[in-house]
Amino acid sequence: MKKLALIAALSGAFLSTNALAWGNAGHRIVGAIADNLIKGSNAEKQVNALLLPGESLEKVANWADCVKGTFCGPQSQEMNDYVAAHPDHTEYHYTDVPFQLNEYRLHGVGTSEHDVVQTLQQCIATLQDKGDGKFTKRQALLILTHLAGDIHQPLHVGAAFVDKDGKFVVPQTEKEVDSLNIFDSRGGNNLQMDEAALAAASAKTIPPGEEEKAKYPTKPFHSYWDTTVVDYAMRRSSMRTVDKFSQWAIDGKPAITLPKGDAGTWPVQWANDSLAVSKQAYADVKVGVASKQTSRNGASYTVWAMTVPDNYPVPSSAIAREQLIKGGYNLAGLLQKIWP
Repeated sequence: MKKLALIAALSGAFLSTNALAWGNAGHRIVGAIADNLIKGSNAEKQVNALLLPGESLEKVANWADCVKGTFCGPQSQEMNDYVAAHPDHTEYHYTDVPFQLNEYRLHGVGTSEHDVVQTLQQCIATLQDKGDGKFTKRQALLILTHLAGDIHQPLHVGAAFVDKDGKFVVPQTEKEVDSLNIFDSRGGNNLQMDEAALAAASAKTIPPGEEEKAKYPTKPFHSYWDTTVVDYAMRRSSMRTVDKFSQWAIDGKPAITLPKGDAGTWPVQWANDSLAVSKQAYADVKVGVASKQTSRNGASYTVWAMTVPDNYPVPSSAIAREQLIKGGYNLAGLLQKIWP
């Protein structure tokens, strides 16, 4: 099959992070679906008691990303207080389980006590009045709303590790990830896509939209999954706004199977589901030539060229659509599980 060529970024062009899963629109879609599904329930009553006047799950869905800087506007005192109390908050959004594995296991490679699974569990416990004081109830709701979106982004769970020969491998211990024989691709951030080739491929398969001029010649694979696939999914549904897409999703009566068992076990079940989906995200993706980049703080790290099938925008946007809808239904189901 003909491949879409993906090349490495220019040295120092990016300072990417495992941060903005689904982007602004994607997180709002997850929140908007949940808003609609909990209407008239006790969960809606309890949620509204923790939100401020005029807020909704859709409107607060990006709060946990907005606290990372001023790109959403000036920081509120609430945001400043949260950041001061949670120096590791940027790490709450993801876990890095090798995508080839089938289950999330705490203390396995890529996991931590403050990864997305553990943080979701802490938020749930807080809302169940079982918390350890790490979060207030309002913080727990704000973070949970956002992370319920994050954990359904497959690259926020399934991570790629690359050996010195450019092959995807499964490290057995953290010590093996030494940037000499096995490299951490940082959730796909260090796998780089050629923007021009991507635009040409999407033009053949995705309905036209308002294209933003690329700032750089390449796009991190992680960034593609954060935002580009959401745009593609909305275009393919012909629903170009959050409200229309969310209502369209609900009207379609999707067959979503919610997790079983205590609410505290749901994050692991979500992670395992996303881990399975990440295998699809990495299917037929090939690692190419490696090169070095230098971050703004002077650190050197390795990035790789990639190839993916030239029709990749179609299946990847279909996965994104399913995961966004699943995220909204799972968030609503979880809130109703916590507050029946």
